[in-house]
Amino acid sequence: MNNIDNKTLGQRIAYYRKARNITQEELGEKCGVSSQAVSKWENDLSAPDITLLGTLAGLFGITTDELLGLKQQNATAVNPETLNPDKLLLKIQVESSDNDTVKVNIPYKLGKAFLTSGISMGNKSESVLQNVDFDQIDEMVKMGLLGTIVDIKSKDGDTVKIIVEQL
Repeated sequence: MNNIDNKTLGQRIAYYRKARNITQEELGEKCGVSSQAVSKWENDLSAPDITLLGTLAGLFGITTDELLGLKQQNATAVNPETLNPDKLLLKIQVESSDNDTVKVNIPYKLGKAFLTSGISMGNKSESVLQNVDFDQIDEMVKMGLLGTIVDIKSKDGDTVKIIVEQL
């Protein structure tokens, strides 16, 4: 990710804005502020209002944690006996190099059935996901692995994240 985690909030805003080919003026319009305010954010002279963090993250196709430079939670092991399959959430995040973004949050059991059924998603995310072995992911979850299980960035610039959380 171009070592963006070590940057300031302003540097991250500038990085993600440019990655999405959005001008300071366009970003300002979408956030209800002036382009000068965006410039001040990017130069670390001020920071966006906290209520705008979700809007900014959504515009950039990232999480607020990523916007703030917080470390991503890696997979953790839990006692498999404490796992309730009915209380697991499957999160799939695919971003193609074409700036297509797909984010799916569904109950784990439903997600597992969907992903192993071969149902077409009808877009580039389907080809990005075709090399992911969901049976292997299921085996890891059964052994008690939760959190970010898959985090891939292909040479083409496509990214895939698969996260399993217990509710």
